[in-house]
Amino acid sequence: ILKKYEIKATFFVIGVNVDNYPNPLLRAASEGHEIGNHTNSHSILKSMNKNKIQEEIDLCENKIFELTSTKTKILRPPCGLYDESLIDIAKNCDCKIILWNIDTHDWAHLSTSEIVKNVIKNVKGGDIILFHDYLSGESHTIEALEILIPMLLKNGYEFVTISQLLEN
Repeated sequence: ILKKYEIKATFFVIGVNVDNYPNPLLRAASEGHEIGNHTNSHSILKSMNKNKIQEEIDLCENKIFELTSTKTKILRPPCGLYDESLIDIAKNCDCKIILWNIDTHDWAHLSTSEIVKNVIKNVKGGDIILFHDYLSGESHTIEALEILIPMLLKNGYEFVTISQLLEN
């Protein structure tokens, strides 16, 4: 769907998923999408000491680099939870912590119409919309994007990567 509309997105990847499913990462990178770090195991960083946090970030970073030869500059902490330790580590890694403005709740296996409604009722320029490219069980993310992308484009919205958004 992104290719169909010539849209570049940002994919925050989990290291263990890179191990198990390298092809989606390779495809995203080769198609020009931005890749961000979402830790190695998707564990809650707030409950860890600095060494363990650093290890989670580094393991994922190394896996991304090994496959794509790209160093990430953005990090999305699992569940959006972070503390001063992560802020310090991100600064030392020259990495920006990225959260979101709109959670589609696609991770909760909502229906297509519920996902669309979550976006449409809240969206405004400059928002970061959280979708998931991999969910265990039933997912309606693709169907929701098939509705949302043309609707948002028609309403004058432009889709950009996180780095493009931060540049502006």
